[in-house]
Amino acid sequence: MADSSQHPHHHQPSCFSDRLALRIVKFMRFFADAFFSGRYGHRAVILETVAAVPGMVGGALQHLRSLRRMKDDDGWIETLLDEAENERMHLLTFIHIAKPNMFERLLVIITQGVFYNLFFLLYLCSSRVAHRIVGYLEEEAVYSYTEYLNGVDNGQYENVPAPQIAIDYWQLPADARLRDVLLKVRDDEAKHRDVNHDFANQLNGDD
Repeated sequence: MADSSQHPHHHQPSCFSDRLALRIVKFMRFFADAFFSGRYGHRAVILETVAAVPGMVGGALQHLRSLRRMKDDDGWIETLLDEAENERMHLLTFIHIAKPNMFERLLVIITQGVFYNLFFLLYLCSSRVAHRIVGYLEEEAVYSYTEYLNGVDNGQYENVPAPQIAIDYWQLPADARLRDVLLKVRDDEAKHRDVNHDFANQLNGDD
């Protein structure tokens, strides 16, 4: 099967809410670029802190929705919770690679607290917009990890050995390196991108 991350995909905004979602993500990207610049390992820690929230929020609220409506969820809950777990493993992997300092760990806590509550409220108001925002966030993640890979390939970042947690999770060879991890992570993000854009498309007109 072809690696979906090798085919960059951008969902063209088709309505006001799509354009708003894209602007929100670009605004977040601006601050990430300004704060972390080329420190992609540290950037990945914050990125994955945010990325691990939507799947858990969406999965919980879809679970409650299924109970209220007494209807099947068509596999959404499992998909969203699997996404949350996958992003959590990304975070744990990059903790080993970037080794964030105390300030960055504090930033993780603050970022998670703020984003969780905002995303929870957004999902209650419009699950469609929430999934569209996640789709655009994942587009940026694919782009960021591609830049990180390019930096490893041109020698800007050391191609360090892969952490054991990554080797176990993705069943990588024992001698796997950072580049192997980045390829797996980027492919994961591309899949999340496509799933969330598809969920937003399915919810068109539901909110």
